[in-house]
Amino acid sequence: MSSENADAEEVRAGESQAATVWDVVVVGAGPAGASAAYAAAVAGRRVLLLEKAELPRYKTCGGGIIGPSRDALPPGFELPLQDRVHAVTFSMNGRFARTRRSRRMLFGLINRPEFDAGLVEQAQKAGAELRTGVTVSRVEQHGPAVPDRRTVAVVLADGETVLARAVVGADGSAGRIGAHVGVKLDQVDLGLEAEIPVPPSVAEDWKGRVLIDWGPMPGSYGWVFPKGDTLTVGVISARGEGAATKRYLEDFIARLGLAGFEPEISSGHLTRCRSDDSPLSRGRVLVCGDAAGLLEPWTREGISFALRSGRLAGEWAVRIAEANDAVDARRQALNYAFAIKAGLGVEMAVGRRMLTLFERRPGLLHAAITGLRPAWNAFTDITRGSTSLAGLVRTHGMARRALDILDRRLESADGTARRGVTEPAAASGPAEPQGAAKDVEGGAGAKGAESAGAQGAEGAEGVARTGDAEAS
Repeated sequence: MSSENADAEEVRAGESQAATVWDVVVVGAGPAGASAAYAAAVAGRRVLLLEKAELPRYKTCGGGIIGPSRDALPPGFELPLQDRVHAVTFSMNGRFARTRRSRRMLFGLINRPEFDAGLVEQAQKAGAELRTGVTVSRVEQHGPAVPDRRTVAVVLADGETVLARAVVGADGSAGRIGAHVGVKLDQVDLGLEAEIPVPPSVAEDWKGRVLIDWGPMPGSYGWVFPKGDTLTVGVISARGEGAATKRYLEDFIARLGLAGFEPEISSGHLTRCRSDDSPLSRGRVLVCGDAAGLLEPWTREGISFALRSGRLAGEWAVRIAEANDAVDARRQALNYAFAIKAGLGVEMAVGRRMLTLFERRPGLLHAAITGLRPAWNAFTDITRGSTSLAGLVRTHGMARRALDILDRRLESADGTARRGVTEPAAASGPAEPQGAAKDVEGGAGAKGAESAGAQGAEGAEGVARTGDAEAS
């Protein structure tokens, strides 16, 4: 073939590609984007999944897979579990460490590169097409790049324009699609994490057990998640506390006896929660997962929110793609927003209340979860997916009344339940090595819990000693 003919063929191919209108284009191939692409492709639509990185790629993430995440996975998806958690050690800034155990698995631990790549593979098997190494510069719903009112133009950094009947933004909390939609945020936190390879003797000590440490700054906490011969160690706190958060991580690692091991990866990430009035769509464009600011405000758990919102976004994007006019498209987008707010939005509202309580009274929560069987059972039910924070408050009158009472007490203490106010320091006491945390296997009565809350973390120690049999 002559060079002139080859050039002409390339031009025709380019024109054909430019003229292609996809039913759904998904931007971002994390859990939210892959779930959206899968849901739309399973419905028989032509789906294009765009990702700026090459897969697999590392993401700052603890990698905990709780029940709601597992339940939202595509049928037949095999989790690449690195460990199965049967025990949790709780501590308060390195002190008053107590371990609770369960006969049944609480949750699983994964590495994000393999997990994300597996989800993308499922979307591809369902019929979605993947393009990696592609950066989106903007989205246009009006103007010369848009051929008609049923079409959205996704403009790439190299100038190429991709056309779609509907677009799903799953490109992270600082992505282009969230900015286009106008997502508003009211909680931003900084997470720091280190992936630390350890020798077999250390890995064996952590096998099947995670550590959750209530941190020194209001609303902060740390974690150790074992994954074979590597420990994922991280901390999170409100943005604006960068130096203190870094110091917390350094102290945390040193306390654990891990300072002598060189991290394979050290990384940081901002998590962002949406405000109640933040939009979830604009025209024919939806957002989900981190791009929509959807995550649990207290724990900042995001994988289950990404999977669930991604699936909904994919399903409703199919309906938007089928809409013949702006009115119908708007109706479907509002239905998507309603579905999100009725489910994940309710969970976020309860999570905000829990965060406020945790910021003010971490000792009370520590006392309850380490000393009271109902609190531990609630934790296990939530992690396994048999209920949620919102479901617990909705169906258990005692939990609802307790949270209402605490809300009123906190509001009366300083006029409003606001972020950044810390509770008085717990009574002093000797630190307990976290690697040798005592096991707690039972609970005490409400009177013991009230005493524990009043006395801070030392009260928790007294409550914990009254345990009986292993819970759950």
